[in-house]
Amino acid sequence: MMSDNRGSFTSRIGFVLAAAGSAVGLGNIWRFPYLAAKNGGGIFLLIYILLVLTVGIALMTAEITLGRKTGLSVCSAFKKLNKKWAFVGVLGAIVPAIILPYYSVIGGWVLKYMVAFCEGYGATTAEDSFFGGFISSSASPLFWYVIFIGLVTVIIIYGVKKGIERASKILMPLLVILTVIVAIYSIFLPGAAEGLVYYFKPDFSNLSWNGVLSAMSQMFYSLSLAMGIMITYGSYVQKKENIETAVTHIALFDTAIAFLAGLMIIPAVFSFMGPEALNAGPGLMFITLPKVFNSMTAGGFIGATFFILVFFAALTSAISLMEAVVASFQDEFNFSRTKAIIATLIICVILGVPSSMGNGAWSGFLIMGMDFLSFCDYISNNIMMPIVAVLTCVFVGYVIKPQAIIEEVELSNVFKKKKLFELSIKFFAPVCIFIILVSQFV
Repeated sequence: MMSDNRGSFTSRIGFVLAAAGSAVGLGNIWRFPYLAAKNGGGIFLLIYILLVLTVGIALMTAEITLGRKTGLSVCSAFKKLNKKWAFVGVLGAIVPAIILPYYSVIGGWVLKYMVAFCEGYGATTAEDSFFGGFISSSASPLFWYVIFIGLVTVIIIYGVKKGIERASKILMPLLVILTVIVAIYSIFLPGAAEGLVYYFKPDFSNLSWNGVLSAMSQMFYSLSLAMGIMITYGSYVQKKENIETAVTHIALFDTAIAFLAGLMIIPAVFSFMGPEALNAGPGLMFITLPKVFNSMTAGGFIGATFFILVFFAALTSAISLMEAVVASFQDEFNFSRTKAIIATLIICVILGVPSSMGNGAWSGFLIMGMDFLSFCDYISNNIMMPIVAVLTCVFVGYVIKPQAIIEEVELSNVFKKKKLFELSIKFFAPVCIFIILVSQFV
C-alpha cells in the first residue's frame, strides 16, 4: 500500500531493471529507428554507440552517484552539496514535470493502437486518415491519456519496492522477449536484406552534422539523462551496490533495445514500403508501420505484439518521470508521498490537457509556431536538458570535483574507469553538450 517513506531498491537487479526501464522507452522504440533511418543508418548507429560509451556513461555515473551520495532527488541534491548551485537542481526537477504530461499523451496514443490491434482492427489503423482523425478529435486522445496516466499513478502509489521495482522486474524481461521475437521476424522478411545493409554498414558519405547532433540529442533522451531521473533513482541505491557495473549494464541494455528496435523496423519498412518510407520521421510508428503490418502475413498479430512492447516501454519510462517529480516534492517541500502524487497529477492536468487537445480543439493555440505538445517537447529536450547536462558537468568537474564522485563510487568497488570518467566529465562531455545547445540557436 501507499507509503510515506521514499524507500530503496532491494537488489542490484531491481535497480538496474528500474533504471533501464526508465531509459528504455519511446526514445528507443519510436525515436531511435526514425532518426537512424533519416540520418544514414549504419553511420548514425556508429556515432550513437561512441557517444553512449563516452559522454553517456560518464554523465549517468555522475547523476546516479550524486543521488546515492546525497540520498536526495535532483532538486535537493544540488542544494545539499552547494547552495549556490541549487538552481541546477530546480531546473532538473522542472524537466520531468514538463515531459511527463506530454509523454503520457503519446503513451495514450500507443495504448489506443495496442487496443485496436489486439481487438483485430489493425487494418483500420493503416488507413491514411486514421491517425490524423484520432489526434484531432477532442475526447478520444484525452480518454486514452487519462487511462495511461492512471496506470502509471497506480504503480507509483505502491512506492519503490512494491511498485517501481516489482513492475520493472516483470515488464522489462517481457519487453526484451517481445523485441527479439519481432526483430527475428523482421530480418527474415523478403527484401529485408537491403534494409539490413543500410542499418549495419556505416557509409561515411551519409555522415552529416545534423546526424551527429541528432545522435547526441537521442543519447540524452534515450538514457534519461538531465531529467533528474537518474539522480532520483540513485538516491534509492544502497551503499553496497557497484555503481560502475550498474551503469554499464543500464547503458548496454538501453543501447541493445534501441538497436533491436531499428532491427525490427528498418528491414520491415524496406521490405514492404521501400526506402523512401524511411523519411516518415515521427510518423513512422503511427502512420507507416500500421501499413507495414497490414501488408504482412499475420500482420495483425505482429502489430499487436509490437504495440504491446511499445506500451511496456512507454509505461516504464513514464513511471520514472513521475517518480522523479514525486520525489522532488517529497524532498523539497517535505510532502508526504500521498500529497506529492496529488501535486504531480495537478501538473499532469495543467500541462497534459492542452498537450492532448493541441491537435484538435485547441489547434489554433500555438507557441513559437508549435502546438502545445511540440512546444513542451522542444523546450524540454532541445533547450532545458542540454542546459542541465552541461551545468551538471561543470558542477561535477569544477565545483565539487570528480574526486567526490570517485570516492562515492569506490565505497563499494574499485572505479576501474575513473581516469576516463574524469576526462569525459571535465572536457569531452561538456564540450559536446555545449555544441548541442548552441546548435539549437544557429
